[in-house]
Amino acid sequence: MDLRNFFRYLKMEKGLVPRTAELDEISIDDVDLEFVRSVTLSDVYSYMNYLSRDRAKHANSPMTGYGLEASARARKIAAIRSFYKYLTNKAKLIAENPMQDLDSPRLKKSLPRYLDLDESIQLLESVDEPNQARDYCILTLFLNCGLRISELVSLNLTDVRDDQLRVLGKGNKERMIFLNDACMEAIRAWLEERSRCAAADKNALFLTRRHTRMTTDAVHYMVKQRLKKAGLDASLYSSHKLRHTAATLMLQNGVDVRTLQEVLGHEHLNTTQIYTHVDNENLRAAAKANPLGRLKSAHPAKKED
Repeated sequence: MDLRNFFRYLKMEKGLVPRTAELDEISIDDVDLEFVRSVTLSDVYSYMNYLSRDRAKHANSPMTGYGLEASARARKIAAIRSFYKYLTNKAKLIAENPMQDLDSPRLKKSLPRYLDLDESIQLLESVDEPNQARDYCILTLFLNCGLRISELVSLNLTDVRDDQLRVLGKGNKERMIFLNDACMEAIRAWLEERSRCAAADKNALFLTRRHTRMTTDAVHYMVKQRLKKAGLDASLYSSHKLRHTAATLMLQNGVDVRTLQEVLGHEHLNTTQIYTHVDNENLRAAAKANPLGRLKSAHPAKKED
């Protein structure tokens, strides 16, 4: 769809169809290799300008706005770049790639939201009955180990191995996480209570009140309820934000990025490095918080002639 709309737009821009034509209805059956070869970087940037100003965000909605977000435009750029790379390097239909220097729109990087240390303690200390031992254990694992919710609900009893936890991550990749004292104590308390349950799923580590394995929806709901109980804004945080919290607290307290990558089960280091930006933001805020930072010098520097 991304490439089809690009060529539809070019046909309109080059006067091959009326300006009044609906973009989505323009035929591209006549787009041949000669047409494809004639496309320039200027054509692509013109298309990007059109997308940022005039393209409907939701074409079928009467309430739509206009102008696509940078992320949507970046996806279309990627499709165009990949297409021309294929024609040049694989199919050998074009001698030189005209999109070699095509730049993507700059995406605004949003820093992950997380609880600070006091809020994390506040959340844990607010956990009460019912399901106190189970919910406290789940929250403790999220906040200390940085588990994904999918990893947590798939945990089995046999995955708890003394001071280690076997975790099955994305792509069925297995990793071992060392458990600190808080995690081991929380697991012991929950296992003692779980041993008294007539479990419908004998393997599952975490059970619902009906003694079946907890689902991701059940954990999401529990986390939201526990956040509300702790007086925290449940609309801002989730189980995934607790994973961010664990990562940020570890990084702030001396864990290096490569070790954090192993703990979180990230395949690529640059995924983990988002947390270094969080830490840098904290350092910047700390510098600005010092009251001496607002003190003006009584002897301003002289300007060089």
